[in-house]
Amino acid sequence: MFTGIIESLGTISSIRSSGRIGKRLAVETDINLDGTEIGDSIAVNGACLTVVEIERKRFDVDVSPETLDKTILGNAKTGDRANIERALRLSDRLDGHLVSGHIDGIGKISRKKLTGNALIITFEVPVSVSRYIIKKGSVAVDGVSLTVNNCDEGWFEVSIIPHTAKLTTMGLKVENDPVNIETDMIGKYIERFVGSQTGAGGKKDIKSSIDMAFLSKTGFI
Repeated sequence: MFTGIIESLGTISSIRSSGRIGKRLAVETDINLDGTEIGDSIAVNGACLTVVEIERKRFDVDVSPETLDKTILGNAKTGDRANIERALRLSDRLDGHLVSGHIDGIGKISRKKLTGNALIITFEVPVSVSRYIIKKGSVAVDGVSLTVNNCDEGWFEVSIIPHTAKLTTMGLKVENDPVNIETDMIGKYIERFVGSQTGAGGKKDIKSSIDMAFLSKTGFI
């Protein structure tokens, strides 16, 4: 589990084959990795990966074919910059929002403009992803926890403050660049509960008492 608060802007220093169609990435970072162990989870551009090797300020991760297919890591190149966040400790502050590191889909930057001191970025996303994005809700873009300014079917917009632009890949991305998108997991659970519940024998014959009217009345939406 992660928070979307990026610890380091790392660099992919090497990419090599791992198994028949997997890959192993080596990532250089300025994070002190003394407390990190093999088997720990680290989010690389928002994708939760497992550390398989550590050497000073470099760590290696294996990337499965599924992750290569469903995230922008499938097109990663040596020298690419990457947002790095180690897994959340139970004692840590939750400054962003709960991020699982399981990417829902790939979006792309359709517009990027400077307004005052903020970068306003518009992302195009699959409709299957945008259905879980709400105005003033949370979304993780390449692992960065962001607040949605506005949204509609197939797109959403965020504001990037100078601090975030400087310390993450958000300041380096340009129009048409692809990004990993993870929507707020709470929306997915709500959708599940709003639908019919499974009865005995796996048959969906028990209607949930939670519906949109109930969620509105109780202040959830």
